Amino acid sequence: MTDKEDRAHPFPHSDEDAARADRIPDTPQTRSPAYRLAFTDRDFMLREELRPLRLQLELLKPQMVMDERGVESTVVMFGGARIPSPEHADQARTKTLADLAKYYEQARLFAREMTRRSLESYGREFVICTGGGPGVMEAGNMGAEEAGGASIGLGIVLPHEQAPNRYVTPDLCFNFHYFAIRKMHFLMRARAITVFPGGFGTLDELFETLTLVQTKRMKPIPILLFGAEFWDRILNWEALAEAGTISESDLDLFHYVETAEDAVAIIDAWQEPC
Repeated sequence: MTDKEDRAHPFPHSDEDAARADRIPDTPQTRSPAYRLAFTDRDFMLREELRPLRLQLELLKPQMVMDERGVESTVVMFGGARIPSPEHADQARTKTLADLAKYYEQARLFAREMTRRSLESYGREFVICTGGGPGVMEAGNMGAEEAGGASIGLGIVLPHEQAPNRYVTPDLCFNFHYFAIRKMHFLMRARAITVFPGGFGTLDELFETLTLVQTKRMKPIPILLFGAEFWDRILNWEALAEAGTISESDLDLFHYVETAEDAVAIIDAWQEPC
């Protein structure tokens, strides 16, 4: 129930009073910030003391929108914003980035195949969810669009200008101020996590997910890392286990894959550990 006509209560709707407040006489009293309706007062809403409320609103808004769209589960795609598409690999800043362009293509193919499965549930299950930006994120949203389905983009305000990629479904394209709330939305509906080569942001998202599963704050789900050579070069998982800072069994929390086909097969065969 979202339309005010459907609500059965005797009080005026908030947007009606907001409109009435704009039609009042212009006097010193009505020009005072104190007279503004609290929920329409931008200066008030952005005060330091209102941070708890802003956190709540940022959690609630995407939750309500996705509920109204019927999104029940997602497949999350983390990965580098700087990874080029194969046709632009020759413009990459480094040879390594150029070589990683193959994962842009695998991200697109993976998202396309998972979206085909999503359409079997009328777009409710296995909805592709990315960070909404360029690189791997763009490839994921593109693949979903190619399959004729919707996809989610969870963007965030950064110091440098970054618009959402053009393949995100417009009414599932969100913008965040708080990294923590954005991370919650990545994981709240996740049925699988795919992690493509990336930088600090990708590593942050990967380790956040692994920590939640390791500490049993989140149910085990498939966590699939594309590109064994990349991950083994930047992370020495075995050294952590040998040092005793993680358990040997923690190495089973994730799986390496190389292709979209590999990833889809693991998701299809997944059974939650006992």
